[in-house]
Amino acid sequence: MFFELAYTNFFNPPILFFFLGMIATFLKVDLNIPNPLPKFIALYLLIAIGFEGGAQLSMVGLDNYTFVTLLACITSAVIVSIYSFFILRTKLDVYNAAAISASYGSVSAVTFITATNLLKTISVPFSGTMVAALALMESPAIIVSLLLVQWFVQEAKNSEHNSILREAFLNSSVFLLFGSLLIGFVSEPSTRLALKPFLHDIFKGMLCLFLLDMGLLAARRMSEIYQKGIFLVNFALGMPLLNACFALCIGSLINFSIGDLFLFTVLSASASYIAVPAAMRLAIPQANPSLYISMALGITFPFNILIGLPLYLQIIKYIKGVS
Repeated sequence: MFFELAYTNFFNPPILFFFLGMIATFLKVDLNIPNPLPKFIALYLLIAIGFEGGAQLSMVGLDNYTFVTLLACITSAVIVSIYSFFILRTKLDVYNAAAISASYGSVSAVTFITATNLLKTISVPFSGTMVAALALMESPAIIVSLLLVQWFVQEAKNSEHNSILREAFLNSSVFLLFGSLLIGFVSEPSTRLALKPFLHDIFKGMLCLFLLDMGLLAARRMSEIYQKGIFLVNFALGMPLLNACFALCIGSLINFSIGDLFLFTVLSASASYIAVPAAMRLAIPQANPSLYISMALGITFPFNILIGLPLYLQIIKYIKGVS
């Protein structure tokens, strides 16, 4: 069953475009997505996934399940950030350990979107609550990393903390995702239908373009991380599995559906390479960006979309007793 899910995931066109981008870089093909298209496509994907999540959330309503789910997601982000930091501190200084732990405590919107695409392909439903979870899990990891730096480095400046707290809560990606979620939630069903050609029909095509660009970037970053030693490579490969196990332990205490448990696991196992790096550049300039960006984008992201997603889903189906 794992190989069947892996086959379905790998031969999904967006995933193939990701690896096409990687191959183009390895073969030194002169292929680039010209600016500002990558930023435009990223904005589109955030709007589309947020709006759809808000629409689904409006249909199921705000209840105890939603509250418990969001609380579990925030708890996961905080705890993953903390134990990641102390694992990293065995080999790295405080600044780099905090920046990398923030990346792994936070989430990857593109990994989440890829996961929802897989669920749609195999007709497994999920709730809009998980889109709200995606937005909520960005900020806690950033805040925790700041607190850890403040705890271990006494000379940290309050002005820097104020700036990063603003970045954590008003990051453009988080703001747009929350805003789109709210618009989808309050919109009338008839008006949502009018947006279907824009937000639904071309979604997969835009995702193909975005993952092509991600493949180009990931391949370029790989050489940077391999130069830093085997510890960080092992961390980038091992943390998704450790974090997924942690998420499954939390998820077993909640009556998640298969789709929601899968997305919760994927969120916990993913690593941010967009929102967190932007925040870390401001908050912890002493940290090396080539480490936390390369690890999240060059190793963890490809591992998750190629091996992690089908593996997590297979484990969840086994736990739920579904063939």
